[in-house]
Parts: sequence; C-alpha cells; structure tokens
Amino acid sequence: MIKAVKGTRDILPPSSAVWNQVEAVAREVFRIYNYQEIRTPILEETALFARGVGQETDIVSKEMYSFDDRDGSSLTLRPEATASVMRAYIEHRLDQKPGLQKLYYIGPMFRRERPQKGRYRQFYQIGAEAIGSESPSVDAEVIEMVIDLLRRAGLEAFQLLVNSVGDQNCRPQYVALLKEKLREVASQLCGDCQRRAETNPLRVLDCKVPEDQETINALPSIQDHLCEPCRAHFNAVKSHLDDRGIPYEVRPRMVRGLDYYMRTTFEIVHGSLGAQNSVLGGGRYDGLAEALGSRVHSPGIGFSIGEDRLVMAVEQSASVQREDPLVIVTFTAGDATRRTAANAAAELRAQGIRVEVAEGKLKKVFEVANKLKARVALICGETETAAGEISMKDMESQVQVQIRRELLLEKVEECLSKFR
Repeated sequence: MIKAVKGTRDILPPSSAVWNQVEAVAREVFRIYNYQEIRTPILEETALFARGVGQETDIVSKEMYSFDDRDGSSLTLRPEATASVMRAYIEHRLDQKPGLQKLYYIGPMFRRERPQKGRYRQFYQIGAEAIGSESPSVDAEVIEMVIDLLRRAGLEAFQLLVNSVGDQNCRPQYVALLKEKLREVASQLCGDCQRRAETNPLRVLDCKVPEDQETINALPSIQDHLCEPCRAHFNAVKSHLDDRGIPYEVRPRMVRGLDYYMRTTFEIVHGSLGAQNSVLGGGRYDGLAEALGSRVHSPGIGFSIGEDRLVMAVEQSASVQREDPLVIVTFTAGDATRRTAANAAAELRAQGIRVEVAEGKLKKVFEVANKLKARVALICGETETAAGEISMKDMESQVQVQIRRELLLEKVEECLSKFR
C-alpha cells in the first residue's frame, strides 16, 4: 500500500475545519490592517534562497529540497516565503507604488527536517510583510497585528519575546567577538554548535540542547554591543509596545535562523507545544532587497506563523467553533418526492444551512444521519408531497412533525437554533 511520504500528512475532517477557521480569521485580520494577499510560486531559483536566506544557514545547507531542471538550472521548493515575496516585490517594481506595501500569504513550504511534534517536511505558513519603512512604529504594529490574529484564532496564554540583532554597523563586531569567545568553549558544545561557531556564530545562541545552555548563557550579549541607532530603534519599539499595552520579554540570546534579519526580531511561544514551543517568528530585514540585487533600498519587517503548530494549539483549547448543525434530507421513490427533496435542500443551502441529501430506506438513512450527527431529518414521502407538506424529525428529541412546505425554512431554523 502506498502511503504519504515521510514528513507529510493528509489533513482530514474534522481537523480541516479548524484549518479553515484559522485561515478565515487570518484573512479578516489582514483585511482590517489593510494587507493584501500575494501568491508566489512554490518553485524558485535556488540562488534566491542562497543569497537571501544565507548560504551557511541550516535551511540552505541542510534542509532545502533542490534539484536540477532539464535545462540545467537549479530549482528549490520554497523553504520560506519572505525571500519569494521580496523577489516579487523587486521584479514587479512594487517600490513604485505609493505608500507602504503590506502583503500577506498562506501556503505550503518545504524543508527536509527531522519530523517531530508540529513539524513536517511539507508544512504551512501564514505570514505577512510590510515593506517600505524603517519606522519602529511599523514594527510595533506588525507585532500588534499578529497578537490580534492569535487571540481571534482562539490562542491564549502565549508569550511575546523580543530582541535586536543589530545591523551592518554593529553586528559584525559583535559576531567577531562571539566567534572569539566560542573558540574558547566550542569543545563543550554539541556537534552542530561546534560547526556553527565558525560558519554562523549567531546560530549558536539559538541552540536548544539543554546541556549547552549554561555555556551559551555565559557568552557576550548583543544587547551590550548595539550601536546607538540600533539601540534607539529597539527602545522605540519597546516604547510603542508599552503604549499599546502589549507585554513582552527581552531575550538577548534570541536570534532568528535566517541571515537577512537585522534590528528587531521576535517570537511568540506557547506552552502546549512542548520543547519546540515557537508558534511564530519574525523580524526586520532592511538589507534583503539589496542582497537580492535591487538598487532601491526597501526596508521591511514581517513574520511567519507555523500554521500546523497554531492549529495544534487551537485544537487543544476550548475555542474551536462547533461545526454547523447538519440537516439530512431524504425521500421515498418517485419523481415528485425527489424534486421536493432537491428543492428543499436548495432552499436551505441558499440560506447557508449545511445539508446532506441521502437516498435509501429510512432505517439506513437514519443510521447515516446519526453517524453524521445530523440535527434534523426531513422526509419527503408521497403522501406528504401530495399534501404540500414535509415530515421534520428532531434527531435529538426524536419528535417528528408534519410542516407546511412554505414554512420549511422557518421551522428548520427554529429547530437548529438550540444547536448554535
């Protein structure tokens, strides 16, 4: 038997309803913050991620799904979306449009990670990018928006972590100092950190190996090495968050796994997800456009939510919306009863009521209705149809009554109201 590829999965009902709920909430939040949807290809040139994300990042060096196309070009299934959005922004000259470009996306990404709780090789992200401003107030509004989104989706008891990772003026000196200090302690760290100590020292700070934490906590803090503009920017971001009443914790060791981040970085974590407890991450990427070949300085900030992990957390909460009550419609043999059933179903569906039409003997239909947890059953028999009536059965109370055809919607709504 052929099964789903390792690290991928099928999203089945009723879980798929929660996915739809989360995505509907996200689209509504993006709408009220004036973000518009962008859809980029799943395939991109490999060079986009090597240049944008960083050649020495784990994503590029170990996790990407890359292959040679028939013309010899190297293509990659997108491992993240920010580089793709910025590529589209540059290619289509969105910098020529007035105002801040506020874009959002929802879709699948691909990384060959070790599958674990809430992490898959084909996973889904909900994200947004605000491109065209260096203002710390934009940083705060992006964070405010994502917190609004999480709360509307039903997630509570999460924690916002913030940091600044400096810029091209102060970060190189800090990285040089960090590399120097790491040479003294690298032998005490895990194998990945020993490698990163030379290739990407900042990533050492993001190590999750418990035995490494004491050594990592003793390393220099980037908060002590920010240049004055970066310090002022970070202080302004915190001030804007304070003004909005948004609680946060400064985590000096928190860095993002992508090279394009600078200045503001943030994560939101949630306890229900275990050791790998990050729901989302984001930050500022003021130099990404230039790294991708743009001659126009296009500063930006964005975030990506791990939708798989968010859905998992929402499913564990009590906030998942109950499924709309179901009406099942059946009929006895004959063209007239079949037409009555079809017309009744169409009338109810036109008003947004969920309807299933079932054929067969009544005993079997009621068995199906119970398995589907239908709330109301409508039976269109020959006698009822001839009299301009339909039988309506409340599946909870088992009370069955005859109703006039013209009162169908009113009576069904009345019966369903107690389930909403």
